Order: sequence, then structure tokens, then C-alpha cells
Amino acid sequence: MSGSSFVYVSYIRVTPEKLWQALTRPEIIAQYRFGMNVESDWNVGSAWKMYADGHLMDAGEILESVAPQRLVLSWRSEWSAEFKAEGKSTCVFEIEPTGPSSKLTLTHSSERPNSKFIGAVADGWPMVISNLKSLLETGEVALVYHRRHEDSR
Repeated sequence: MSGSSFVYVSYIRVTPEKLWQALTRPEIIAQYRFGMNVESDWNVGSAWKMYADGHLMDAGEILESVAPQRLVLSWRSEWSAEFKAEGKSTCVFEIEPTGPSSKLTLTHSSERPNSKFIGAVADGWPMVISNLKSLLETGEVALVYHRRHEDSR
């Protein structure tokens, strides 16, 4: 593959149905995605949008939605001109039952070689999935994250 991709696998002690709900219910998403608000009906062809503090951060289209097994989104970063210029990427969530747990495989990819956006999500997704796992298993998130302006790093 000549593009860029990031793959992350986690085993979460929860049913595939509960994991699916956590991936698609705005009130649950906000808990593990650092207060982000997500809007979608999760039907194929529908739009999805994610906001932070009322500002559009990311958006795209639902490409596949097979509950509770597979969710595929087109993804466009809206908050960074550099990332937005890279165009759309694809984010795939695959859920497999594994005994008392579910295996979640997340693949975020772009056709662009050396994508800076995929490099950025490679830092962000582990924090999000760690929070998701912790929330579903313990009722509390593992991390509290505050975005910083690029100039304040």
C-alpha cells in the first residue's frame, strides 16, 4: 500500500453490542472523546460531524454500518488547514466477540503517502481507545486531555 495507515487493536471486556453503542451514542462518545459532541444517525450515506466547544473538528460520511460488527467512516479534518488539505481518510472499526470480551480493531488510513494527519491520529487514537476501554470496564475514563494551541506547546 502506498498510502498511510494506523492500526490499533484493543480487547475490551464488554459485549459487541455494548461496544457498538459506545461507538455510536453521542452521550457515551462525549465521555471518552474528551467532551466532543458527535452528530449522526449512523446509517449508510448519512453525514457525521464532531464538534469541540461548538467548533466543527471533523466530518464525513457513513460508508458502512453493520451493527455490532463493522463501522466505516470517511473522515475529513476540519480544524487544521494542513490536515484539511490532505482530503479524506477512512476510519474502520471492526468488532469481534472473543469470549467475555470484544476485540476492537481500528484502522485509520489515507491514500496519501506520509500523511501528517494519519501521523496525528496515531497519537490521538490510543488515548481515545484507552478511555473507551476504561469507561466500559470501570465506569471511568483513564485520561483527561486538554487541547493546546499549536503555538503553546
